[in-house]
Amino acid sequence: MSSKLNIFFTGATGYIGGTVLTRLLQHPDAASFQIIALVRSAEKGEKLKTLGVDFIVGSYTDENLGFLTEAASRADVVIAVTDSDNLPPASAILAGMKIKYEKSGKAPVLMHTSGSAIIMDDARGLHGDLAVVSDLEVDKLNALPVQALHRNVDIPIIEADKAGYIKAYLITPGTVFGVPSGPLVDLGIQHKSSMQLPYFIGPAIARKQGGYIGKGLSKWSAVHVEEVADLYRIIFDTIRSNPDAAGHGPEGYYFVENNIEYSGLDAARAISEALVDLGLGTSREPSPFSQEELEAFYGNLWPLLATNSLVKADRGRALGWSPKQGKVEFLASVKPEVEALIAKGGN
Repeated sequence: MSSKLNIFFTGATGYIGGTVLTRLLQHPDAASFQIIALVRSAEKGEKLKTLGVDFIVGSYTDENLGFLTEAASRADVVIAVTDSDNLPPASAILAGMKIKYEKSGKAPVLMHTSGSAIIMDDARGLHGDLAVVSDLEVDKLNALPVQALHRNVDIPIIEADKAGYIKAYLITPGTVFGVPSGPLVDLGIQHKSSMQLPYFIGPAIARKQGGYIGKGLSKWSAVHVEEVADLYRIIFDTIRSNPDAAGHGPEGYYFVENNIEYSGLDAARAISEALVDLGLGTSREPSPFSQEELEAFYGNLWPLLATNSLVKADRGRALGWSPKQGKVEFLASVKPEVEALIAKGGN
């Protein structure tokens, strides 16, 4: 009888992570997986246990991260889908994976979630002119400085791959949208709101109108959360069946997008229309945030919300990934997000 594949999973109840975990639970080979998830509370962990997932309680913000090293040292695969800018927990996981390699002689797999903000400018909403970058442009990606968002963690991961003690795959989505579904949602333990849109929806609810930064011209690539999980599944299966087909380490960035380029103005207009439809908005057309509003709502972070980040997922498509949900679906996803945030009190 063959031993089970040991998988350590962080971010398992998050927006993307819960959707990826659902793919593993629904996998034809699920019975051969031993999944251990990191959770913040035993209550969530006990609910995961009903799905056949073991758990450890802890957080990336804990002072002592030895539990991450210990869990990673036993894992054949680590799937990290949380806090892509936090180096200490990433380092603790890498330390554990090195122990695993030294004991087994085989490099364990790290599937790490980064983000397309590694390719980002300082447009401040004034233009949408940034060139599209493919994940096959390896030299350009590996030349990105450590100061670029997410690279403080990505670079040590890639260096660990180059050192030979892990095989690293960096899944790197643009804006992720859509409402996830599955057993974790049904149990009430998965975060259902996207990450970027609420930054604009909350202020729009407060001002009763969608808002955009600058001229609203900056653009991002986007992809549906379920199709992000599909790519994880395809990469995971390729690693197991034909590992030479899946680039890793310096050739291991996998952008995630579906030929969607949306602007700040597009998003603000969809939010404005949703507020009017819900009887809470003053105009179907959005308006620019004033400087005072920017500082009140976002402090000094507002320039990060008005950048361009345009990418091409050539590497995933070469493995057979074929996303379907486009800009129409992206815009249609805004109203449910508005409704969900209103139900939570508008924050």
